[in-house]
Amino acid sequence: MSTWSLVVALALVSGASAFRIGAGAFGRRRTARSNGRTVSMSAASVGFQKFHGLGNDFILVDNRDSKEPKLTPEQAAAMCDRNFGIGGDGVIFALPGDAIEMESGEADYTMRIYNSDGTEPEMCGNGIRCMAKYLDVLEGETHAGKTYTISTGAGPIVPVMSESGSVTVDMGCPILEGPVVPTTLAPTMDGEQVVNAPISVAGQDWEVTCVSMGNPHAIVFVDDVDALDLAGVGPQFETAPEFPAKINTEFVQVMSPTHLKMKVWERGAGPTLACGTGACALTVAAILAGKTSERTCTVSLPGGDLVIEWREENNRIYMTGPADYVFEGEYKL
Repeated sequence: MSTWSLVVALALVSGASAFRIGAGAFGRRRTARSNGRTVSMSAASVGFQKFHGLGNDFILVDNRDSKEPKLTPEQAAAMCDRNFGIGGDGVIFALPGDAIEMESGEADYTMRIYNSDGTEPEMCGNGIRCMAKYLDVLEGETHAGKTYTISTGAGPIVPVMSESGSVTVDMGCPILEGPVVPTTLAPTMDGEQVVNAPISVAGQDWEVTCVSMGNPHAIVFVDDVDALDLAGVGPQFETAPEFPAKINTEFVQVMSPTHLKMKVWERGAGPTLACGTGACALTVAAILAGKTSERTCTVSLPGGDLVIEWREENNRIYMTGPADYVFEGEYKL
């Protein structure tokens, strides 16, 4: 079944799904029909566009008229259901720039996100690239070098649009102090850093390096990431008592000094095809743990590749990768 056929089928059979499907600014609009008639829209509905970054997919909602998300966490979780909703790893709301107070400066927009289980993370690396592309659509303008300052729960983030269509994002500085990540694991290096720290999870002994990109990550280096039982160990890492805010866990195989391969278990979402903040965190962890001395690495995720650079001169991390439009429509609440 084609993507469009699947979407239209969902629109016709589900009581809580995308009713009107369109190509919008990206092509000719399509409308779901039943027995030759256009399906009428309920007043209790919300418009959306769907994007993905390397298969990490998000439902984007125009929320510029309110400082609070127009959907509840429960409604967002229902939208993310891949059988009875639109399907996605999260719902991202594009809010006004002053929806979150910033310590300094002003933001163009604010990003809030609900995961597929209804929980709210601080931010999302793949999601911020998708939001930047969505803002281009909302503003009706895009060009190489165009930037947005987006306020998030992890602080201000600045994506830059490139001529090739990819998005480079200044992800800020990594947080390395264990208690701030947060983790209760004892520091193993100066500055309260938790690097190659021993931990027992799922009846096995592991070594983890903990890094926060505004959201918490535990990085585990393995010999063969494809042999890993991700579904078995991922959820047990997420809820391990050593991580009081729960944890995103990246399992990483070093392919070469400039090539890292990973699989991720995301807090609140489970296994996903890509995690932008995780790719940033694991690049930092690889350097701290002595797995590489290179500060620019290609990170291969199940959904594709990201290029991550940790610049020594300013301690900031830059992520470059794609964000692609999928479809749009109206969702009946």
